[in-house]
Amino acid sequence: MTTLQLIGGGRMGQALLQGLIDAGWADPADLAVVEVVADQRAALTAAHPGVRVLDEPLAGRDTLVAVKPNLVVDVCATLDRPGRVLSVAAGITIASMEAALPAGTPVIRAMPNTPALVGAGAAGLAAGSSAGHDDVAWASGILGSVGVAEVVAEPLLDAVTGLSGSGPAYVFLLAEALTDAGVAMGLTRAVAGRLATQTIAGAGRMLVADGADPVDLRAGVTTPAGTTAAGLGALEHGGLRATVASAVRAATERSIEMGRG
Repeated sequence: MTTLQLIGGGRMGQALLQGLIDAGWADPADLAVVEVVADQRAALTAAHPGVRVLDEPLAGRDTLVAVKPNLVVDVCATLDRPGRVLSVAAGITIASMEAALPAGTPVIRAMPNTPALVGAGAAGLAAGSSAGHDDVAWASGILGSVGVAEVVAEPLLDAVTGLSGSGPAYVFLLAEALTDAGVAMGLTRAVAGRLATQTIAGAGRMLVADGADPVDLRAGVTTPAGTTAAGLGALEHGGLRATVASAVRAATERSIEMGRG
């Protein structure tokens, strides 16, 4: 019997599907994907052997909704006796989903980010009025299969969007800036790009592996009056902290505006 049906076979849906299989959360035979586009159904069948690929939802199943935001409420309205529902669409409130679903349906709303595509995602999730501890644990297990998940109150999902939802783009911009700076100092763009990329990847692995405070890690590579201290001084003088805070604030406020719209 299908344990979970996933509606929407796009990039995020496929990332979560593969993460669940790789993590051993479920066998492929216990999973189903609902996709309305015939060509995409064929691609899903080829990419995920053993997973049921359907053109319409099953009745009475736990459901992960991974469609575009403008389709979420309509999808919820079509579900027949759903178990519990997890949505990973941005900006669609729990209340709007609960209104479209049968009364008492446990709903969890999540905000993942694109590194989930490589199993390194960071997500926030919030529980609806009928969702209990077991429902939150269920959703956390799904999102945890492709990274980490933090439980927050629903209004704070806008802050999650501003921080980790949009955060990968901030890091990519940092990679661009480091590469450009390396070129300005005489490196070829290819060499500067590889060094910048690996530096960011390596620093990220240290943060995750060591579980240390970034303040301590930064201090560990900063010799007084050394090269790193000089570079950090320039960043502080340039207002790095304030600029990052402004970016997270702007993205959070835009998320709030989009939710109201």
